[in-house]
Amino acid sequence: MDSWLNEVQKHPALYVLCCSVTFRILHRFLQTVPSPGTVDTDPWRTWKWRNLSVSLVHSLLTGIWAVTCVIQHPVMVHEIHSTYTPSAYMLVVVSSGYFIQDAGDIIFSGYAKASWEFLLHHVMVIWCFVYAVFTHQYVAGAVVALFVEVNSVFLHTRLLLKLAKVAHNSFIYTVNKLFNVVTYVTFRLGAQFYLTWYLIHHYSSLDHALYFLITMMLMNIMILIYFYRLLRTDFFSKGRPHNSGRKFAED
Repeated sequence: MDSWLNEVQKHPALYVLCCSVTFRILHRFLQTVPSPGTVDTDPWRTWKWRNLSVSLVHSLLTGIWAVTCVIQHPVMVHEIHSTYTPSAYMLVVVSSGYFIQDAGDIIFSGYAKASWEFLLHHVMVIWCFVYAVFTHQYVAGAVVALFVEVNSVFLHTRLLLKLAKVAHNSFIYTVNKLFNVVTYVTFRLGAQFYLTWYLIHHYSSLDHALYFLITMMLMNIMILIYFYRLLRTDFFSKGRPHNSGRKFAED
């Protein structure tokens, strides 16, 4: 295991690139899979369906992987700066490849303007994850940050259901929105706020703490705004007409 880890750490850029290409191949493969008729009628909806499908695969993979890493080596939660396992390091490599691929997909698809919030989020994540991959610092922090992917499973499913025009009062949508809000609080807000607290509490002893703290604060603002929009749309809409605008955060 150590020899395998050493090999990956010798050529981190190569392995991140391989992971990015793998997710791109998955995106291409999903183009051959039939999608709902409500999606095929519009090019943007078609692209969004494929994009979210790849994101869902990433969330299922990395969310479970991140939780497993912490269960197997719980000290990572308390030493996010210096402690990690080979599995944790590879998780961050794989996820870095995904975020680079997804950012490229958003940009080169021509929908960057409609998805600027996702793009901004990806840039901040890539900066943090690539730093961890190349310096071998904050790898555990990146793993804890990937706890949010547990919630992303339900966030992406929610958007896919909306694209398929599944009724908001349907059983599947109702169950998903309940799991979505619970995991949003526990896995997304919980992980983000814990990392923010950790950076503040250990600020004087951490390398480049200011850069990571600024990044975390920006992300905290974004996820709180999104949480407000989520609650407003799914729980307090009061029959408000659906906005069909091309903006991820408003779906």
